[in-house]
Amino acid sequence: MVIFKNINDIKKYISLKKEGERKVGFIPTMGALHAGHISLIQKAKEDNTLSVCSIFVNPTQFNDKKDLEKYPVSTDADIELLLNAGCDVLFLPSVEEIYPDGEANFKTYDFGYLDTILEGAKRPGHFRGVGQVVGRLLEIVMPDSLYIGQKDYQQCMVLKKLAPMMGLDNLEVIICPTTREADGLAMSSRNRRLTEPQRVVAAVIYQCLVSIQSKQLTSHFDIVRKECEDLLAAKGFATEYVALADARDLTLLSDYKTDAPMVALIATKIGEIRLIDNMLL
Repeated sequence: MVIFKNINDIKKYISLKKEGERKVGFIPTMGALHAGHISLIQKAKEDNTLSVCSIFVNPTQFNDKKDLEKYPVSTDADIELLLNAGCDVLFLPSVEEIYPDGEANFKTYDFGYLDTILEGAKRPGHFRGVGQVVGRLLEIVMPDSLYIGQKDYQQCMVLKKLAPMMGLDNLEVIICPTTREADGLAMSSRNRRLTEPQRVVAAVIYQCLVSIQSKQLTSHFDIVRKECEDLLAAKGFATEYVALADARDLTLLSDYKTDAPMVALIATKIGEIRLIDNMLL
């Protein structure tokens, strides 16, 4: 694996490697890697001749500075995981390398409706920051395919919208299934901050999603949502939303539909740790 910290160096390297119709698969991350990230690396390696991963904790997507300060950093362990996974290239830039003229001087994107609901409403400016940094990284790496995990479903929708906004009509955005622990908890860098008692009860989030899925033919969603909210509260969670949406465009739904693909989404906090998850129905 080749590691780059400089934009010009990685651009030259990838340009040389792309000669001869070689394909590049790209996985942007913020580090604190886990098996979910590695599954993206493996998929990128299957589909492409060059796999490129970035590790960059992007300050512009944190609306809470305390959350940024507490974000886990484990660069040495991350590098070892990537080496073992056979990743070809790691881009490890500094904030100054990504934003040399300051964060405010780089292009941002307006994602419209997606910026106003669920994560957009709870974390103002978050997707603006996501679009800004992924836009920067795509300009640098210029991949053929972008690999992202389904766990951040709304972010997946944002990034699918970003590519054509940047004029990258040939970029393939590939959404890979959420990787889960044995008890169903979605793998996340934030899980590292859970205490042992919190980790034990965290699987209830997945249980709620399974319940939403299983009751779609027998109950009104309002009833199922209330059941989930009550169960989460009983386990010590402070829930921000339990929602149902059209899986194609994230239009929020008041009840189950039989003529459209749907996605159930949950955001909830236990202590100071905020967890999100979703399930396609």
